[in-house]
Amino acid sequence: MPASKRHDRILVIKLGALGDFIYAVGPMQAIRRHHPDAEITLLTRPAYAELGERTGLFDAVWTDSEPKLWNLPGLLALRARLVGGRFGRVYDLQTSDRTGFYHRLFWPGKAPEWSGIVPGGGLYHHYQRPTLIHTQDRQRTQLRIAGIEDVRPSDLSFMQSDIARFGLPERFALLIPGSSLKMAVKRWPAESYGAIATWLESENIRPVLIGGAEDKDPLEIIRGLCPSARDLSGETSLYDLPELARAACLAIGNDTGPMHIAALAGCPTVAIFSTASFPAKAAPRGKNVRLLVAENLAELPAELVRDAAEQMIGTALDPAGYDTQA
Repeated sequence: MPASKRHDRILVIKLGALGDFIYAVGPMQAIRRHHPDAEITLLTRPAYAELGERTGLFDAVWTDSEPKLWNLPGLLALRARLVGGRFGRVYDLQTSDRTGFYHRLFWPGKAPEWSGIVPGGGLYHHYQRPTLIHTQDRQRTQLRIAGIEDVRPSDLSFMQSDIARFGLPERFALLIPGSSLKMAVKRWPAESYGAIATWLESENIRPVLIGGAEDKDPLEIIRGLCPSARDLSGETSLYDLPELARAACLAIGNDTGPMHIAALAGCPTVAIFSTASFPAKAAPRGKNVRLLVAENLAELPAELVRDAAEQMIGTALDPAGYDTQA
């Protein structure tokens, strides 16, 4: 049942990163369904402000400068804004020590009802941290404590663009070989992606490379091994990624934001995870996902990935086909 009007001003906190924000869209959508008439504000990082606005879920989007503890003027400015918001309830979907500390900024006044990891916040969600609970399961439990039962996987239909400008063939597959340079252990070798790209071409499926500036080296290696691969690195916007995924017959990628977007958009996906990525906590789920895990990704054979890809090609599902239960 929709919430009563005593929660007519609500704050949702989700700072990032990209993949985490994308997975939080489903809970955000659930919050809006539960509070259809409330004035809901999102607090996020500047990098995700436009994305938050594009969801159409929020009446306002605030950006968080994340002041350090010793930055007293910054903390006081943040406090003034939070208190001035006159929120009746806060949904802390970040559930970090930082955002838990924001509850204390309301002192000495009365803090709003708080859904998160703050003891005494009214809607306390206790779990052992660090945790290997999957993000989707953890957030469903958090919202269930707050009385929200209808929590679905993120619906990315609001992320739309015109991908006709790329002039892609009818049959193409997305290869997403990058990840943060800080976590190079998450990267399956570029040479292995090159082997997959060559195999895709032999199947009359154009390999399409997705990546950013940090992915320059692996993309060059793949193009050297498969010159016919189409490199869209640097050409795509965030909103192109779901559209490309909806049109592709397959996506293969590491643990990185664009790969999670592809999976949530319903594209048949082969997700390649190192054990260092904690797949039990962060790997995409669903009938359209095949997960491959190795302790050392350099030892994951290209043949195994190719076999998984063969099984997934032609199994495109509507995002509603996602598993929604633990």
